[in-house]
Amino acid sequence: MEYRPLADELRPESLDEVVGQEHILGRGSMLRRIIESGQVPNMIFYGPSGTGKTTVARIIAERTQRSLRRMNATTAGTSDIKGIIGELDTLLAPNGVLLYLDEIQYFNKKQQQSLLEFIENGKITLIASTTENPYFYVFNAILSRSTIFEFKQVAPEETIRAVRRATQFLERRDGVKISAGEETLRVISLGCGGDVRKAINALEMLYNAQRGAGGEIVLSPEDARLVTQRSAMHYDKTGDEHFDTVSALMKSLRGSDPDASLHYLARLLEAGDLIGACRRLLCSASEDIGLAYPQAVGIVKSCVDAALQLGLPEAQLPLAQAAILLATAPKSNSVVEAIGAARADVKAGKTGAFPRELQNVHADSTEHKRNQNYKYPHNYPGHWVKQQYLPDVLKDVRYYEYGDNKVEQAARAYWERIKQEL
Repeated sequence: MEYRPLADELRPESLDEVVGQEHILGRGSMLRRIIESGQVPNMIFYGPSGTGKTTVARIIAERTQRSLRRMNATTAGTSDIKGIIGELDTLLAPNGVLLYLDEIQYFNKKQQQSLLEFIENGKITLIASTTENPYFYVFNAILSRSTIFEFKQVAPEETIRAVRRATQFLERRDGVKISAGEETLRVISLGCGGDVRKAINALEMLYNAQRGAGGEIVLSPEDARLVTQRSAMHYDKTGDEHFDTVSALMKSLRGSDPDASLHYLARLLEAGDLIGACRRLLCSASEDIGLAYPQAVGIVKSCVDAALQLGLPEAQLPLAQAAILLATAPKSNSVVEAIGAARADVKAGKTGAFPRELQNVHADSTEHKRNQNYKYPHNYPGHWVKQQYLPDVLKDVRYYEYGDNKVEQAARAYWERIKQEL
């Protein structure tokens, strides 16, 4: 008998059997109502692997009595699209075609545009899936003709129920007794990171490894950890998961949450993204701590240098030190606000001529109508003298505002005293 993967044997036959996705498939939800109406528009399914996108597309094809054609954009080309178009208005597709195009982000603009005429006249209903943000990876012509639904990572409890049902199915199918405790089921569920297909595949691997032992089949948590190690990581250094992870790390550092900061740092390190972790920590030292604790940037730089010299796994220690320091340090974004305002003026063309006092001294030897008259601050009490530094067009502009932390307020008080005395 031909082998079928367990996940394929257990593929849901109805919307009620789909694991998770209550927000779009639950009773009364939008996508469910659309499917039950029978009038299905072009759609884009966006979300992680193993969350039911392909399964839902197959159920839609059956409910609407359309011929299902599947293509993967990583291997398909324009000729494959032409082949499907050739089936239209034939006995192969009497009610039209539902085209499930997986990983649409790998189709170029020309390939995506070749579908437009046929998805507009309704002869092809397109359901495209992607693990990346469609607003970044799908061309506007397709987006404007499609409705986007987000499939979310399946919660651990939902995954456990799916794995438990798979265990019961194996017992009925093969007439065996399987012992899989709650700890084993939880290890599989958590280890596969919300990917139901991967969780069921892991269960099948554990089952097949024990099957020849005879008697009751015992699935241990130790074996489960071995088959699921690193499976929970959904990570691509150029994809959404990377940007979501570094964004979460930065926001946790900024939010002064050391525990969340360590969690997202750990996700970067577990994926082997040492450079990504170092860049974010270095950036946060100036962006979020800045002048509230000026020494932070030097300390973090030392930690990053040590991490790069050590390499993983030892690099986790100085980077964790840096993350905890940044998360617990006082915060100031005065540096960000100041340089942002200055650059905005420059981009807007607000520059103007250099004040005569700031020009290079060689200008005094040319035919300027007045000498430079630059005042050297170190020659004056307090090392300060009133003098215009900004161009005339910006002479009254203030970019930097002292933060409300102890360090910047001390600097403010110092300069206010100096300038009032002179």
